[in-house]
Order: sequence, then structure tokens, then C-alpha cells
Amino acid sequence: MLSLPSFNLFAADHPLSLGQAQQLAVARSRQLSAQDLAVTASREMAVAAGQLPDPVLKAGIDNLPVSGQDRGSLTNDFMTMRRIGVSQELIGADKRKLRADRYDRAADKSLAEKETAIAAVQRDTAIAWLDRYYAEQMVGLVAEQASQARLEIDAAEGAYRAGRGTQADIFAARSALALIDDRASEYQRKLRNTRIMLARWTGDIPDTVLSGQPDIDTIRLDPASLDTSLAHHPEIAVLTRQTEIAEADVRLAEANKKSDWTVEVAFQQRGPAYSNMVSVGVSLPFQWDQKNRQNRELSSRLATVEQSRAERDEMLRAHVAETRTMIEEWQSDRERITRYERELIPLSRERTQATLASYRGGKSSLSDVLAVRRSEIDLRLQALQLLADTARLWAQLNFLFPVEAQGVHSPQSMNKGNP
Repeated sequence: MLSLPSFNLFAADHPLSLGQAQQLAVARSRQLSAQDLAVTASREMAVAAGQLPDPVLKAGIDNLPVSGQDRGSLTNDFMTMRRIGVSQELIGADKRKLRADRYDRAADKSLAEKETAIAAVQRDTAIAWLDRYYAEQMVGLVAEQASQARLEIDAAEGAYRAGRGTQADIFAARSALALIDDRASEYQRKLRNTRIMLARWTGDIPDTVLSGQPDIDTIRLDPASLDTSLAHHPEIAVLTRQTEIAEADVRLAEANKKSDWTVEVAFQQRGPAYSNMVSVGVSLPFQWDQKNRQNRELSSRLATVEQSRAERDEMLRAHVAETRTMIEEWQSDRERITRYERELIPLSRERTQATLASYRGGKSSLSDVLAVRRSEIDLRLQALQLLADTARLWAQLNFLFPVEAQGVHSPQSMNKGNP
């Protein structure tokens, strides 16, 4: 993980790869710091919960006369005593250990939530990086088309001056350029938005060049063992830790059926003519209605355990179904990308070249050339958009787990044309 001072390594003249962007995002995430603090808070509470309660200091006056000739006197009546004492609740070591264990389980849950946060940061950073990467590709493609349109305006004007064309051809070429410029403005806006979203994760690194396009034909999941793999998904792990907390509450509720003792010692001072005294006492709560108090609490805790287990099982089923759906969509999109690359785009390019040759031979109009060029650019933009959508699916699948934890999963590599 990169430290915060290393941010200046990624200046405008240093390309930013996907992995570097994720490192920056993880390093500057405040959510991860918050989870670390949550872990610390629970660990500290675990230590505190394992200790005996603080002793209670008690002071008072017993049997102070309020009438008669000794009214208000602290020394004349033999029953009047000034008292000072201390009491201590004696909680068993096993019960204190259970209380501490409950906070330890909460700390484990916070650690699982941190893993969830890391995976989310890496996934969202990857999506933002890929969105910007493909937005730049689209802007470049439209700029290429605009340059070609300007050449066609020059050609139309030259043909008109030579008597081989009409003014309508010039106006058609200029109209085509205006439409391309309008489309360029739209894609420039989208590009600016993607830069803003990437900067949200990596910090403000203006004009940074992106490099190292990832291989979106490989995911780190094996569909054959998806149920087993996703059982360790961070969000499932959070619910597993929540179940462990509920189980700790059950053990604590069982222990609470055994009352805790309280011991009290007091020194009582009387008047000079009388003896001072010491008192010792023990108190014990009387659980006279366990079936409606302690047993009900235990039943509630047991129900909470079953609730947590049911929620975990339901989330696991949902994750498996959603992930299988994304894998199917990812595979289908890759088939379509192959079709675009091997068939649709080459055919469109050949059609454009044939129409252009026909125009140069005087057999087609400039409008025909503009139409096929517009069709080609639309097709190439569709292919880029499909690539962007597929890359988003790849990021969602590839970063279901934090990068550091993904080594335990068997990667699946799929070649184009054989998904």
C-alpha cells in the first residue's frame, strides 16, 4: 500500500495504472481509518469489560435524632453513628470473560467490515479508472472523425471549384462536421465527469495519463466453485461475525441466570461514650421470576442467533445468483466484442472504402460517403461502449474480494472466442 507522501510520484508526466490508482484510493480512504478506530474501540472495551466493577464508596449518618433534647446531636444518643464504607460487586471471572469476548467479536466484525470497505474502494476506483479510460478512447475516435470530416469539406470545396461537385455537397460536409462537433462536446463532458470521479478516489492529479489497460478477459472466480468462494465474501464475513456476536450474547444471557454477589464493609463511629462499630454485609439479587425475565432474555438471544444465520444464508444465495448473472453477462459481452472486432467493424470499414472509391470514380455522391462514415463511427463507438460496459462487469467481478485476499481463489482465464 502506498503511503500518503508518495502521492507526488503520480504527477502529470507519470502514467497512472489501474493498480496504482487503487493503491492511492486505499491509502487516502478515511473509511478504512474509521474501521481501524472501530476495531481499537472494541478491543479497549474488551479489556475494560474483563475487569471487576469499580468499588462504591458510601458515607452517611445512621439514627440521627430529630426530636427531643438530643435533636440534631451526633454524639448524645448511643444509636447515632457516622458511617463510612465501601461495597464491591463480585462478578465471576467466567462472566467477565464472556463480556470481554463479546467485544472481541465486535472487533472481528469491524475487521470484516474493513475488508468490505477495501473491496468497495478497489472496485469503485477500478470502475472510475476504466470509465475514464474508455471515455478518452471515445473522445479520440470522435476527434479522428472530425479531422476526416474537415478533409471532406476541403475535398467538396475543391470538387465544386473544379466543376465536379455542387454546393449541396459542401453544405452536407459542413453539416456532418457540425454534428460531429456536437457529439465531441457530449463526449468531452462525459470525459470531464469521469476525471472528477477518478479524482474522488485518487486525489486531484490533473492531466495524468492512464496506462496499462487491464486484461478484462480474466476473472479471479471459478464458476464451478462459486458457492464455496462467495462463502468467504467480505459482506458474508460481516454477517458471520454478527452471528458470532449474537452467540456471545447467548452465552452471556446464560451466565446472567447466575446472580452476582455484592460485599459491603462499613465503619461506624458513635459518640465518645460509646463503642465504635464495624458492619459487614452481603447482598444477592433474588431471581424470583426467571421464566419471565432471565429465560425470556435467553430466548430472545437465541432467536437473534437464528435471525443472523438466516440473513447470512439469504445474502449468500443472493450474492451467488447475482454473481452468476454478471458472469453470464460478461461472457456474452465478450462474445459480442469478438463479433464487432472480427466481423462488424472490418465490414463497415470495407464498406466505407468501397463507397469512397466509388465516389472518387464519380459513381457515388458525397452524401453516400458521409452516410457510410457516420455508420462506421457509430459502430466503432458502440463497440467502445460495449467494451466499457464489459470492463465495468469485469471490475465488479474481479474485485469482489480485496486484492490482498484474492490469491486464495483460483483465477479463471478465458480466451476471446472461447468463453
